[in-house]
Amino acid sequence: MSILVTRPMPEGSQLVKRLRLTGRQAWHLPLIDFLPGRQLLDFSSRIPSLSNGDFIIVVSARALTYAGPFLLAENRPWPTEVNYLAIGKNSALALHRYCNKAVDFPDKNISEALMDLPLLEEVTGKNCFILRGNGGRELLGEVLQARGANVSYFECYQRIPVKYQGAEQAFHWRQKGISTIIVTSGEMLNLLYELVPALDRNEWLLHCRLIVVSDRLATIAADFGWRDIVVADGADNDALLRALR
Repeated sequence: MSILVTRPMPEGSQLVKRLRLTGRQAWHLPLIDFLPGRQLLDFSSRIPSLSNGDFIIVVSARALTYAGPFLLAENRPWPTEVNYLAIGKNSALALHRYCNKAVDFPDKNISEALMDLPLLEEVTGKNCFILRGNGGRELLGEVLQARGANVSYFECYQRIPVKYQGAEQAFHWRQKGISTIIVTSGEMLNLLYELVPALDRNEWLLHCRLIVVSDRLATIAADFGWRDIVVADGADNDALLRALR
């Protein structure tokens, strides 16, 4: 089994390295790259408006890669009186390193699991700052608004598609015997599907085993035409390794 990992740097290359240490053939094709977000200054300037019991929610550790150093450079402290939440353990650890406060997070790295946390059951009138990339996690904000929260999104980083020549990539990966592909977001799944020409899609891509990180992604993949789909129990590299076993 040859495995293609499409998640970005550095997680993607780290996963490939771990797979190769177990004797598996694995290759890296990052489909997105990152730039600083356009609302870092807005987030910094809005922090003083938060009150006791309000929320800062981080949807990925990537947001802290940019928001954390930005606040340090601005000499802006993280507030002490708010509730901190994150989607997933890695995001929670990254947030804790900067805010130095307890961070609540669910067992699964999905919005639905975060929204089930008791802390978010009663949010009427509370301010909820959601730190994210350029778009995504709309369901989280919609549910919090429906529960009465005042939701503000802050773009801390931008996702930029990496440009490849599709036919060339498809030929290369078919030659490598790729039969399993790891995809960790809906955006990357769309990019992968659109990258590969129709002939290679039908003869190779849709016949690969697909490892995804949520039931929602599995549904999207099935709509595209994949049939051999495995849902990992999380989005971190440990969970992906368990899914491959």
